[in-house]
Amino acid sequence: MSKIPELVELLKAGVHFGHQSSKRYPKMGQYIHTTRNRISIIDLEQTGKKLQAALDFVSKIASHGGTILFISSKKQAKEIIKNAAINCGMPYVNSRWLGGTFTNFGNVIKLTKKLKSLEEKERSGELEKYTKKEQLDFQKDITRLNDLVGGIKDLTKLPEAVFVVDIKKEKSAVAEANKKNVPIVAMVDTNVNPEKVQYPIPANDDAVKSIEIICQTMSEAIVEGRVKVEK
Repeated sequence: MSKIPELVELLKAGVHFGHQSSKRYPKMGQYIHTTRNRISIIDLEQTGKKLQAALDFVSKIASHGGTILFISSKKQAKEIIKNAAINCGMPYVNSRWLGGTFTNFGNVIKLTKKLKSLEEKERSGELEKYTKKEQLDFQKDITRLNDLVGGIKDLTKLPEAVFVVDIKKEKSAVAEANKKNVPIVAMVDTNVNPEKVQYPIPANDDAVKSIEIICQTMSEAIVEGRVKVEK
């Protein structure tokens, strides 16, 4: 069983700080401990229970060789999500969600194939036979495609689950995952509907330290699961 952080660690990371109480989503009430200075304070014992359930779920997927896609395009989470995903060998999306990534997956595969083909030609020196202008155009294409699908270029089918930071910002990804029945694990702050998510983790999704501790724990649980596969 994957180990969750101690309550004091979650407290230090500010995981308990929600939004202003005026922005509270009614269905988040069950996860709120109190209100302090008009700020909703998340019940960290609930966070711990929900985090444990989420970790067990992703670890089990990883232990069967499954894939969990990490998603967040918000400024303070972009690098955290990318590093957490890379650390556990999972794909990620940390730029704008490309509409149809799940609902029109065939088109995304075409883009990833094009990116991999261009990168291979660049590595082999095949692009050197073109003019400088053509080479520059290829470079622009590689950069553009990397921004769009670089983190998912090795994805050959829909993932077994997604992990999302900020379901409000990533509402398109959440909608597509639900449409394609891809289970969602997500940090849910006090201003969102937790019922859009199969494995909600009540947590501050704005503070860097809060995002870091949840993402790192998620990554470690997946690594733990993958080790079982390798054995």
